[in-house]
Amino acid sequence: MRNWDDCLQSIPGSTEKIPTLKCLEVVFENILTVAVSLAALALFVMLLVGGFRYLTSAGDPKAAGQARQTMTYAVIGIALMALAFLIFFIIEQFTGVAILKFEIPNIQ
Repeated sequence: MRNWDDCLQSIPGSTEKIPTLKCLEVVFENILTVAVSLAALALFVMLLVGGFRYLTSAGDPKAAGQARQTMTYAVIGIALMALAFLIFFIIEQFTGVAILKFEIPNIQ
């Protein structure tokens, strides 16, 4: 999580600080960090649940198939998340544009 102190602006003659437009960078980065973390956690839990269901299927082909399908979806989700970051990294290397860094330019 990024610190809020970088985007707050001091009010002249006061100890108070007010948020500026630059605080949107912090908000966006924090939301994205939490969303990716929750998605990774959900996919890991799906993988664990699918494995547990597969182990406890007791030879039932239907239950084992559903468990395998759950694990397959979890692995596909993990692979898609990794592929998205890989594509962003490749685009950044070819173009030189930092896609994963959300930054609002300073206007003085």
